[in-house]
Amino acid sequence: MSGDHPNQPDSTLPVHGSAAGVPYVALPPTAVDAVAAGPTRLILAWPGFEPPRTASALAAAIPMTGVPAWRVYLDLPGRLPGGLGSGAILETEAIEAYGEAVERAVERLPEAVAEIRRALALPDGPVGLAGFSVGAAAALLAVARGTVPVSTAALVAPVIAPSRAALAVEKRAGRERTWTDRAHALADRLDLGSLAGEIAGRDVALLLIAGAKDRVVPPNEIAALVDLLRRRATTPTDGCAVESVTFRMGHALAAEPGTEARPPITDAVRVDGALTDWFRERLAEARPRQAAETPPVTLQVPGSPPPRAASSAAPTR
Repeated sequence: MSGDHPNQPDSTLPVHGSAAGVPYVALPPTAVDAVAAGPTRLILAWPGFEPPRTASALAAAIPMTGVPAWRVYLDLPGRLPGGLGSGAILETEAIEAYGEAVERAVERLPEAVAEIRRALALPDGPVGLAGFSVGAAAALLAVARGTVPVSTAALVAPVIAPSRAALAVEKRAGRERTWTDRAHALADRLDLGSLAGEIAGRDVALLLIAGAKDRVVPPNEIAALVDLLRRRATTPTDGCAVESVTFRMGHALAAEPGTEARPPITDAVRVDGALTDWFRERLAEARPRQAAETPPVTLQVPGSPPPRAASSAAPTR
């Protein structure tokens, strides 16, 4: 494990390092109008195979500056050139790359959390999870498997069923996938709908965000998963609580190539606001008014404009 330990607890500079063999970017808590409440002081987030494709690009797209917790953006252990929306997904090598990225990210999560806690001098406790596309699928799989204790998670356009993503590409491309039997079995194993019972049984608050114009993960897939999770919860207070929001956007949250930190696009700003509000409502409490009136601290995230003012409004269902 390597990383730059923050010398001052009020540092506003990102911390770069690696944990469990993958690079990360850690953004310190700099909110001036809220303080952490409860045991969750760490949120981990993964990018996708579409833009943003790296930890640094995702940190610039959705920095969640108003959340008074460390937000740590981890690279996925693997990448697919062209992304899930391209013809590459029709090849066996692509679904194998997808499976390796998702499953290895989940398997390495306990080790990554332990190393990040040591590097940032953070106490034990549950974590928050976030992710985009393939990274959101990894976050949901981590919840299903109970890999680490999770209090809440926010998932942006999670790939629910890689087989259906490939089917959509087949229709657009006019050709069939060439998956082996093993590739088909892998895709079935990573179908999150089949894990709805395990996800619903966890005491985790979930937010799922869909894009009305998303062709990789259509909004009806998100809606179907939300309904399934709600049906699988035995009572409204037993197991996970699920909310969802749909924005008029496509799948990507950054411009191509999506590998470097760049100023966020409009869709990313909307998503950042929703995630910020979601985590603030569950992990923070407002400061007294006189404290909130002090000059704001600006976190220097490369490629990002000045942070948005956060609100405590929850996303609509």
